[in-house]
Amino acid sequence: MSHSENCIFCKIAAGVIPSRKVHEDDELFAFHDINPWAPVHFLIIPKAHIPSMAQVGPEHAALLGRMMVLAPQLAKVQGCNPYPAGGFRIVTNTGSEGGQEVHHLHLHVMGGPRPWLRG
Repeated sequence: MSHSENCIFCKIAAGVIPSRKVHEDDELFAFHDINPWAPVHFLIIPKAHIPSMAQVGPEHAALLGRMMVLAPQLAKVQGCNPYPAGGFRIVTNTGSEGGQEVHHLHLHVMGGPRPWLRG
C-alpha cells in the first residue's frame, strides 16, 4: 500500500494526525470533516495514496465499489434520515478546477436536515 509522506490524509489514516473516526478497515478510513457543510459531513478515503479520480484505473474498481457501498451504511449510522424523504449527497472533487483541495482521493458524504451551511 503506497503512502505519501506529505499527504495530510495519509497521516490521518495512519493515526499521525488525530481525527474523529467514523470507520476503519484494512483498505478504507472514514472521518468527520473539520469544516462541515451539513449536519452530517464525513469523508471516506482509501488508505493507499491515490491522488484523485483522475488516477484510478480498472485495478481500483473493487475499492471504489467498497467506498460507494460503505457511504450509505455510514450515512445512516451518522444520522442521515432515511430515503426517500431524507438522504445524503456524495461528492468527489477532482483536480484544482474541480475544487479538490487535498490531493488524496476522497468522498464527501453530506446529509441531514436543510438548510446546510453550503452545498
